[in-house]
Amino acid sequence: MTDRPAEERTPQALQAQVLSTEHWSLLATRGLAWSESFSRANWFVTVVSASVVALALVADSTDFGVGFRLFALLLIPLVIVIGLATVVRLVQLNSEDVHLVAGMNRLRRGYLDLAPDAEPYFVTGHHEDIPGLMRTYGTRRTRIPAAQYLSSIAMLVSIIVALLVGALAGMVVGSFDAALAVAVVVGFAAALITLTVLVLAIVRHVDHTWTQYAATSSAPSS
Repeated sequence: MTDRPAEERTPQALQAQVLSTEHWSLLATRGLAWSESFSRANWFVTVVSASVVALALVADSTDFGVGFRLFALLLIPLVIVIGLATVVRLVQLNSEDVHLVAGMNRLRRGYLDLAPDAEPYFVTGHHEDIPGLMRTYGTRRTRIPAAQYLSSIAMLVSIIVALLVGALAGMVVGSFDAALAVAVVVGFAAALITLTVLVLAIVRHVDHTWTQYAATSSAPSS
């Protein structure tokens, strides 16, 4: 692995131990990242659920009057801000996960440098290019499938945030005695615009993360 004289080289057993220690460190860090991702998403859903219950109680006591509108206009923006912060952090965690997977692939490459004969037994990737990363994620694709965007936690949270924005916009318009149809159209448009902006932001960030590994290694990943 190095050009140092044989007497100065680190024994292979020690090299393997160091690589293994680093591998487990990255694996633990990745586990913490996934745990934070699920925790943040669950926390946001809990906040949304509690907010809906609170709105229902206030609506029942005020008969959807001025008090309900004031309470909703204060509560919904707060939940939207929490949702946006959740989306931002989820996207960051996704980027961190890609970097951790790349690091683990690099360590597997180190294992194979020590024991080349073990390559047929590796199911996950051992290169830092996109095919190598996708192999570690469990697919043979060379790019991220659209279904992965649509089913991501960040995307699901973004949909909830967009619906909240739409509800807020419709409520604001309704506060000015606008027709119900107008409030619905404005709310739908606001939700659609918000979702589009969030989706474009997520896709852009993910593409930026993966582009770093587009030409990292020209070696085959299998």
